[in-house]
Parts: sequence; structure tokens; C-alpha cells
Amino acid sequence: MKKIAYIASECVPFIKTGGLADVVGTLPKKFNRNEYDVRVIIPNYMCLPEKFKNSMKYITHFHMDIGWRQQYVGVMYMEYEGVPIYFIDNEYYFNGFNIYGDVKWDIEKYCYFCKAALSILPSIGFRPDIVHCHDWQAGLVPVYLKTLFASNPFYQGIKSVMTIHNLQFQGKWDIKTVQEYSGLPSDLFTPDKLEMNKDASMLKGGLVYADKITTVSNTYAHEIQTPYYGEGLDGLLQARWQSLWGIVNGIDYDVFNPAKDNKIECKYNTRNYKKNKLKNKLALQKELGLPEDENAYVMGIVSRLTDQKGLDLIDHIMNDIMTDGTQLVVLGTGDRRYEDMFRYYQGFHPAKLSANIYFSDELSHKIYAGCDSILVPSRFEPCGLTQLMALKYGSLPIVRETGGLKDTVQPYNEFEGTGTGFSFANYDARELLNTINYSKQIFFDKKEDWQKMMKRAMEQDYSWDQSAKIYEQLYSEL
Repeated sequence: MKKIAYIASECVPFIKTGGLADVVGTLPKKFNRNEYDVRVIIPNYMCLPEKFKNSMKYITHFHMDIGWRQQYVGVMYMEYEGVPIYFIDNEYYFNGFNIYGDVKWDIEKYCYFCKAALSILPSIGFRPDIVHCHDWQAGLVPVYLKTLFASNPFYQGIKSVMTIHNLQFQGKWDIKTVQEYSGLPSDLFTPDKLEMNKDASMLKGGLVYADKITTVSNTYAHEIQTPYYGEGLDGLLQARWQSLWGIVNGIDYDVFNPAKDNKIECKYNTRNYKKNKLKNKLALQKELGLPEDENAYVMGIVSRLTDQKGLDLIDHIMNDIMTDGTQLVVLGTGDRRYEDMFRYYQGFHPAKLSANIYFSDELSHKIYAGCDSILVPSRFEPCGLTQLMALKYGSLPIVRETGGLKDTVQPYNEFEGTGTGFSFANYDARELLNTINYSKQIFFDKKEDWQKMMKRAMEQDYSWDQSAKIYEQLYSEL
């Protein structure tokens, strides 16, 4: 029986700000229970939904040295869909309505979390073969394992995996502060270990000390070894390329599946999609107050509204996109600049653009089901889940060829009759516009080709089962 502990700052359905939570919440359920004992360790945030708090059992508590202080560590427990979840309890660190905020405070909080996650293992009677750590918030776990915990027989021989979900966020602060919060010895804060441009990076520590490194798509694994995508860590990642795996995220087809989805107007599958997808389009137009026109070309954007997502490109070409017969539906929140941009264009094109500047899980399902295409023109995209959902719903993704977008969307080839979407290579507004216009041309003039492509898109398998098989290989190597 292989024993694995997932250590992370978020996990669906308890707490989620991004794709990291989906991985930590879904992947552990996909391993064969007879061969794998996978458990999850996350913080017990005050802002967790009440229904989960009420289901937790108290297991134990103790005090732990961290830096020059002692801190309380409580352990709460529940089983969720067959997976044991441990919550590290400390009101001083995990209060508040948001899980992230002030960077310096976050760094103190997750230094504590990393040490506590390892410290609770003996008291819960679980000695994992592998600790699987996610993003910078768990970055010090591999460091502690090979330094402060290395002399304790209980921890000897435990291997570690570090998964990068987004290299942009690294948990960086000045060395003196990180050393104080973590209690790590000063000889670890050198350029070959945690030091980075005179600061300390928690993620870098994890990447230096972990036995294996993974990231969430094959292309991104190559991209982060270059200066453009490497965020200052490209040299380290090149040096460790033999330990670096790219494994594409999956999505949960129990949740995102037009054949089972209760949140959409009309369920559909690869047999009846031509007729039934149209009903979803008309219902979406009606709900959002757009002209109900089954012949309109409806594009969707479901996204965090940030620079990473390529929205500045859309800004340059918005008036060129909004030609007759085209509608655009936007859902998301983020930078004020982009929120205002979409509101402005909605005022300009009220019959063509619906800007929904909030987040709604229900509306996101309706957009995937009701749109003809989904725009994902990201500057970089480690994996991306939007295009995977779009494929399953037969809404053809229009993507930039980067990271997971390049790995999962095959560009349309009209001569061979292949492809599951449309893509463009350079981060350039004209190129994006040309690609959108090309997709319109196929949509309006080659209906049959478009419908065949929808069917191919819906037949793609990006379920977690596929990814889990590759993780099993990785764990076996360790």
C-alpha cells in the first residue's frame, strides 16, 4: 500500500480560489483504494462553510516551536467522498474572510502551515511514503523534511513531490523575515538554496529540495525552463529537468458534462448536440437580455480578469470583434481596469455584449453550454481548465499556443478535417483577430465542418483518470 499526503492551501469543496483547489480535491479520489492511501492536509480557515465545520472531529492538539516562538497546532478531521482530510487548526493564523491577503502575513502563516503539516504526522498515526506539496504555500515542506526533520527517524526516507500550478507566485520576502518565521538555519539562505535576488523564495526552496517536480502541462514544463516564462527560476528548472514532469490537469466529468448537467437549460450528448445545444444558446441569450438569434455567433469568456489572460489583446480589437451577427458573453472578476473595460464596451454595444462582472458557477455552466466558442488568449497558461470544459460542451476554444492550451486544443485543419478548436502563436492582437475572423468564417460558411469539430471536441478525454495514471507512474519511480 502506497501512502501519500497531499499538502496544500486549498481544496474543493472546502475552499477554492483557483485551479489548485480542483487538483487537490479531485485527484486523491482517482487512485485505486486498494493500492493507495491518499490523505489531504489543509488549513482550518475560519471562512470554511459552516456545514463542513460541523462535520469535523477533533483529533489532537500540541504546541510546536517555530522560530523563537511556540504555536498551538490543533488537528480536526473528516472523511469526504472516501478521502481522509486533516485540517490544521490555529485561530491566530487562519482567521479572516479571505485566505490570502497581505503577502508578509501570508508568508508567516504558510511557514507555520508547512511545519505543522509535517509535525502532525506522528500524532495522526500516518507515515506517508510521499508528501505531495502544491505551490509556494507548501514550498517549505520538502525543505523542512531534508533539514530540521532529517535527524528524526520517523521522517527518514519520506520522499517529496513539488507541483507548480503557477510559477508567478513564489512566496518571496526578505531573508531575515523568512528566516525568523521559518526557524530555518541561515546557511539555507544562499543562491543555490532559498535565496533569490537577495530575497528568500519559499517556492524555490521546494524546487531545490523536492525529489520530483511536476507542473500542470507538458508545454509549460518546457516553457518554464526559458527566461520568458521562468520568473527567474529557469536556471534552476533547467538544472533539474530530469526530475521535472509535465502532467495535464483533468476536469471532473461528473460535474462538467452536458449529458448530466442540471444547471443548463437542456442536456445534450454527441448524438443530439446539434439540436439541443441550440436550446441552450437561446436560453442564455434570453437570460442575459441579448437578441435571441440561433444564427448568431456567440463567443464566451469565463476568466479571472487579469493581465495573464490576454485581455489587453481583446481591448485592442473589441470593436473589430463586435461585427453584425456576433455576440460576446463575459463572466468574471479581477483587475479594475478589465472590469471597467468590459462594462464600457457593453455600454457601447448593448445588443451584442453581456458583461457579468461577478462570479457564478451556475452561469459559467450555462455559458459553456450556450456559446459557440470560448476565448482563452492567455499570455501564459500553466494548464487552463476553461478550454477543457469548453471542449466537453462542444464550445470550440480559441486559444493562444502556450502551456496547457497548446497541449489540449488541436487547431482546425480544413484540408484534413481535423482539429478541436482554433489557435494562434504570437501574443499579438492582430493574430487573435485573424483567428477569431477565421472561426467566424467556418461557423457561418461551413456549418457541417463546424458541427463535426464540435463532436470531436466533445469526444476528447481530459478526465482525471488519465492524469492519475501518470501520477501513479511518478509515485512508482519514487
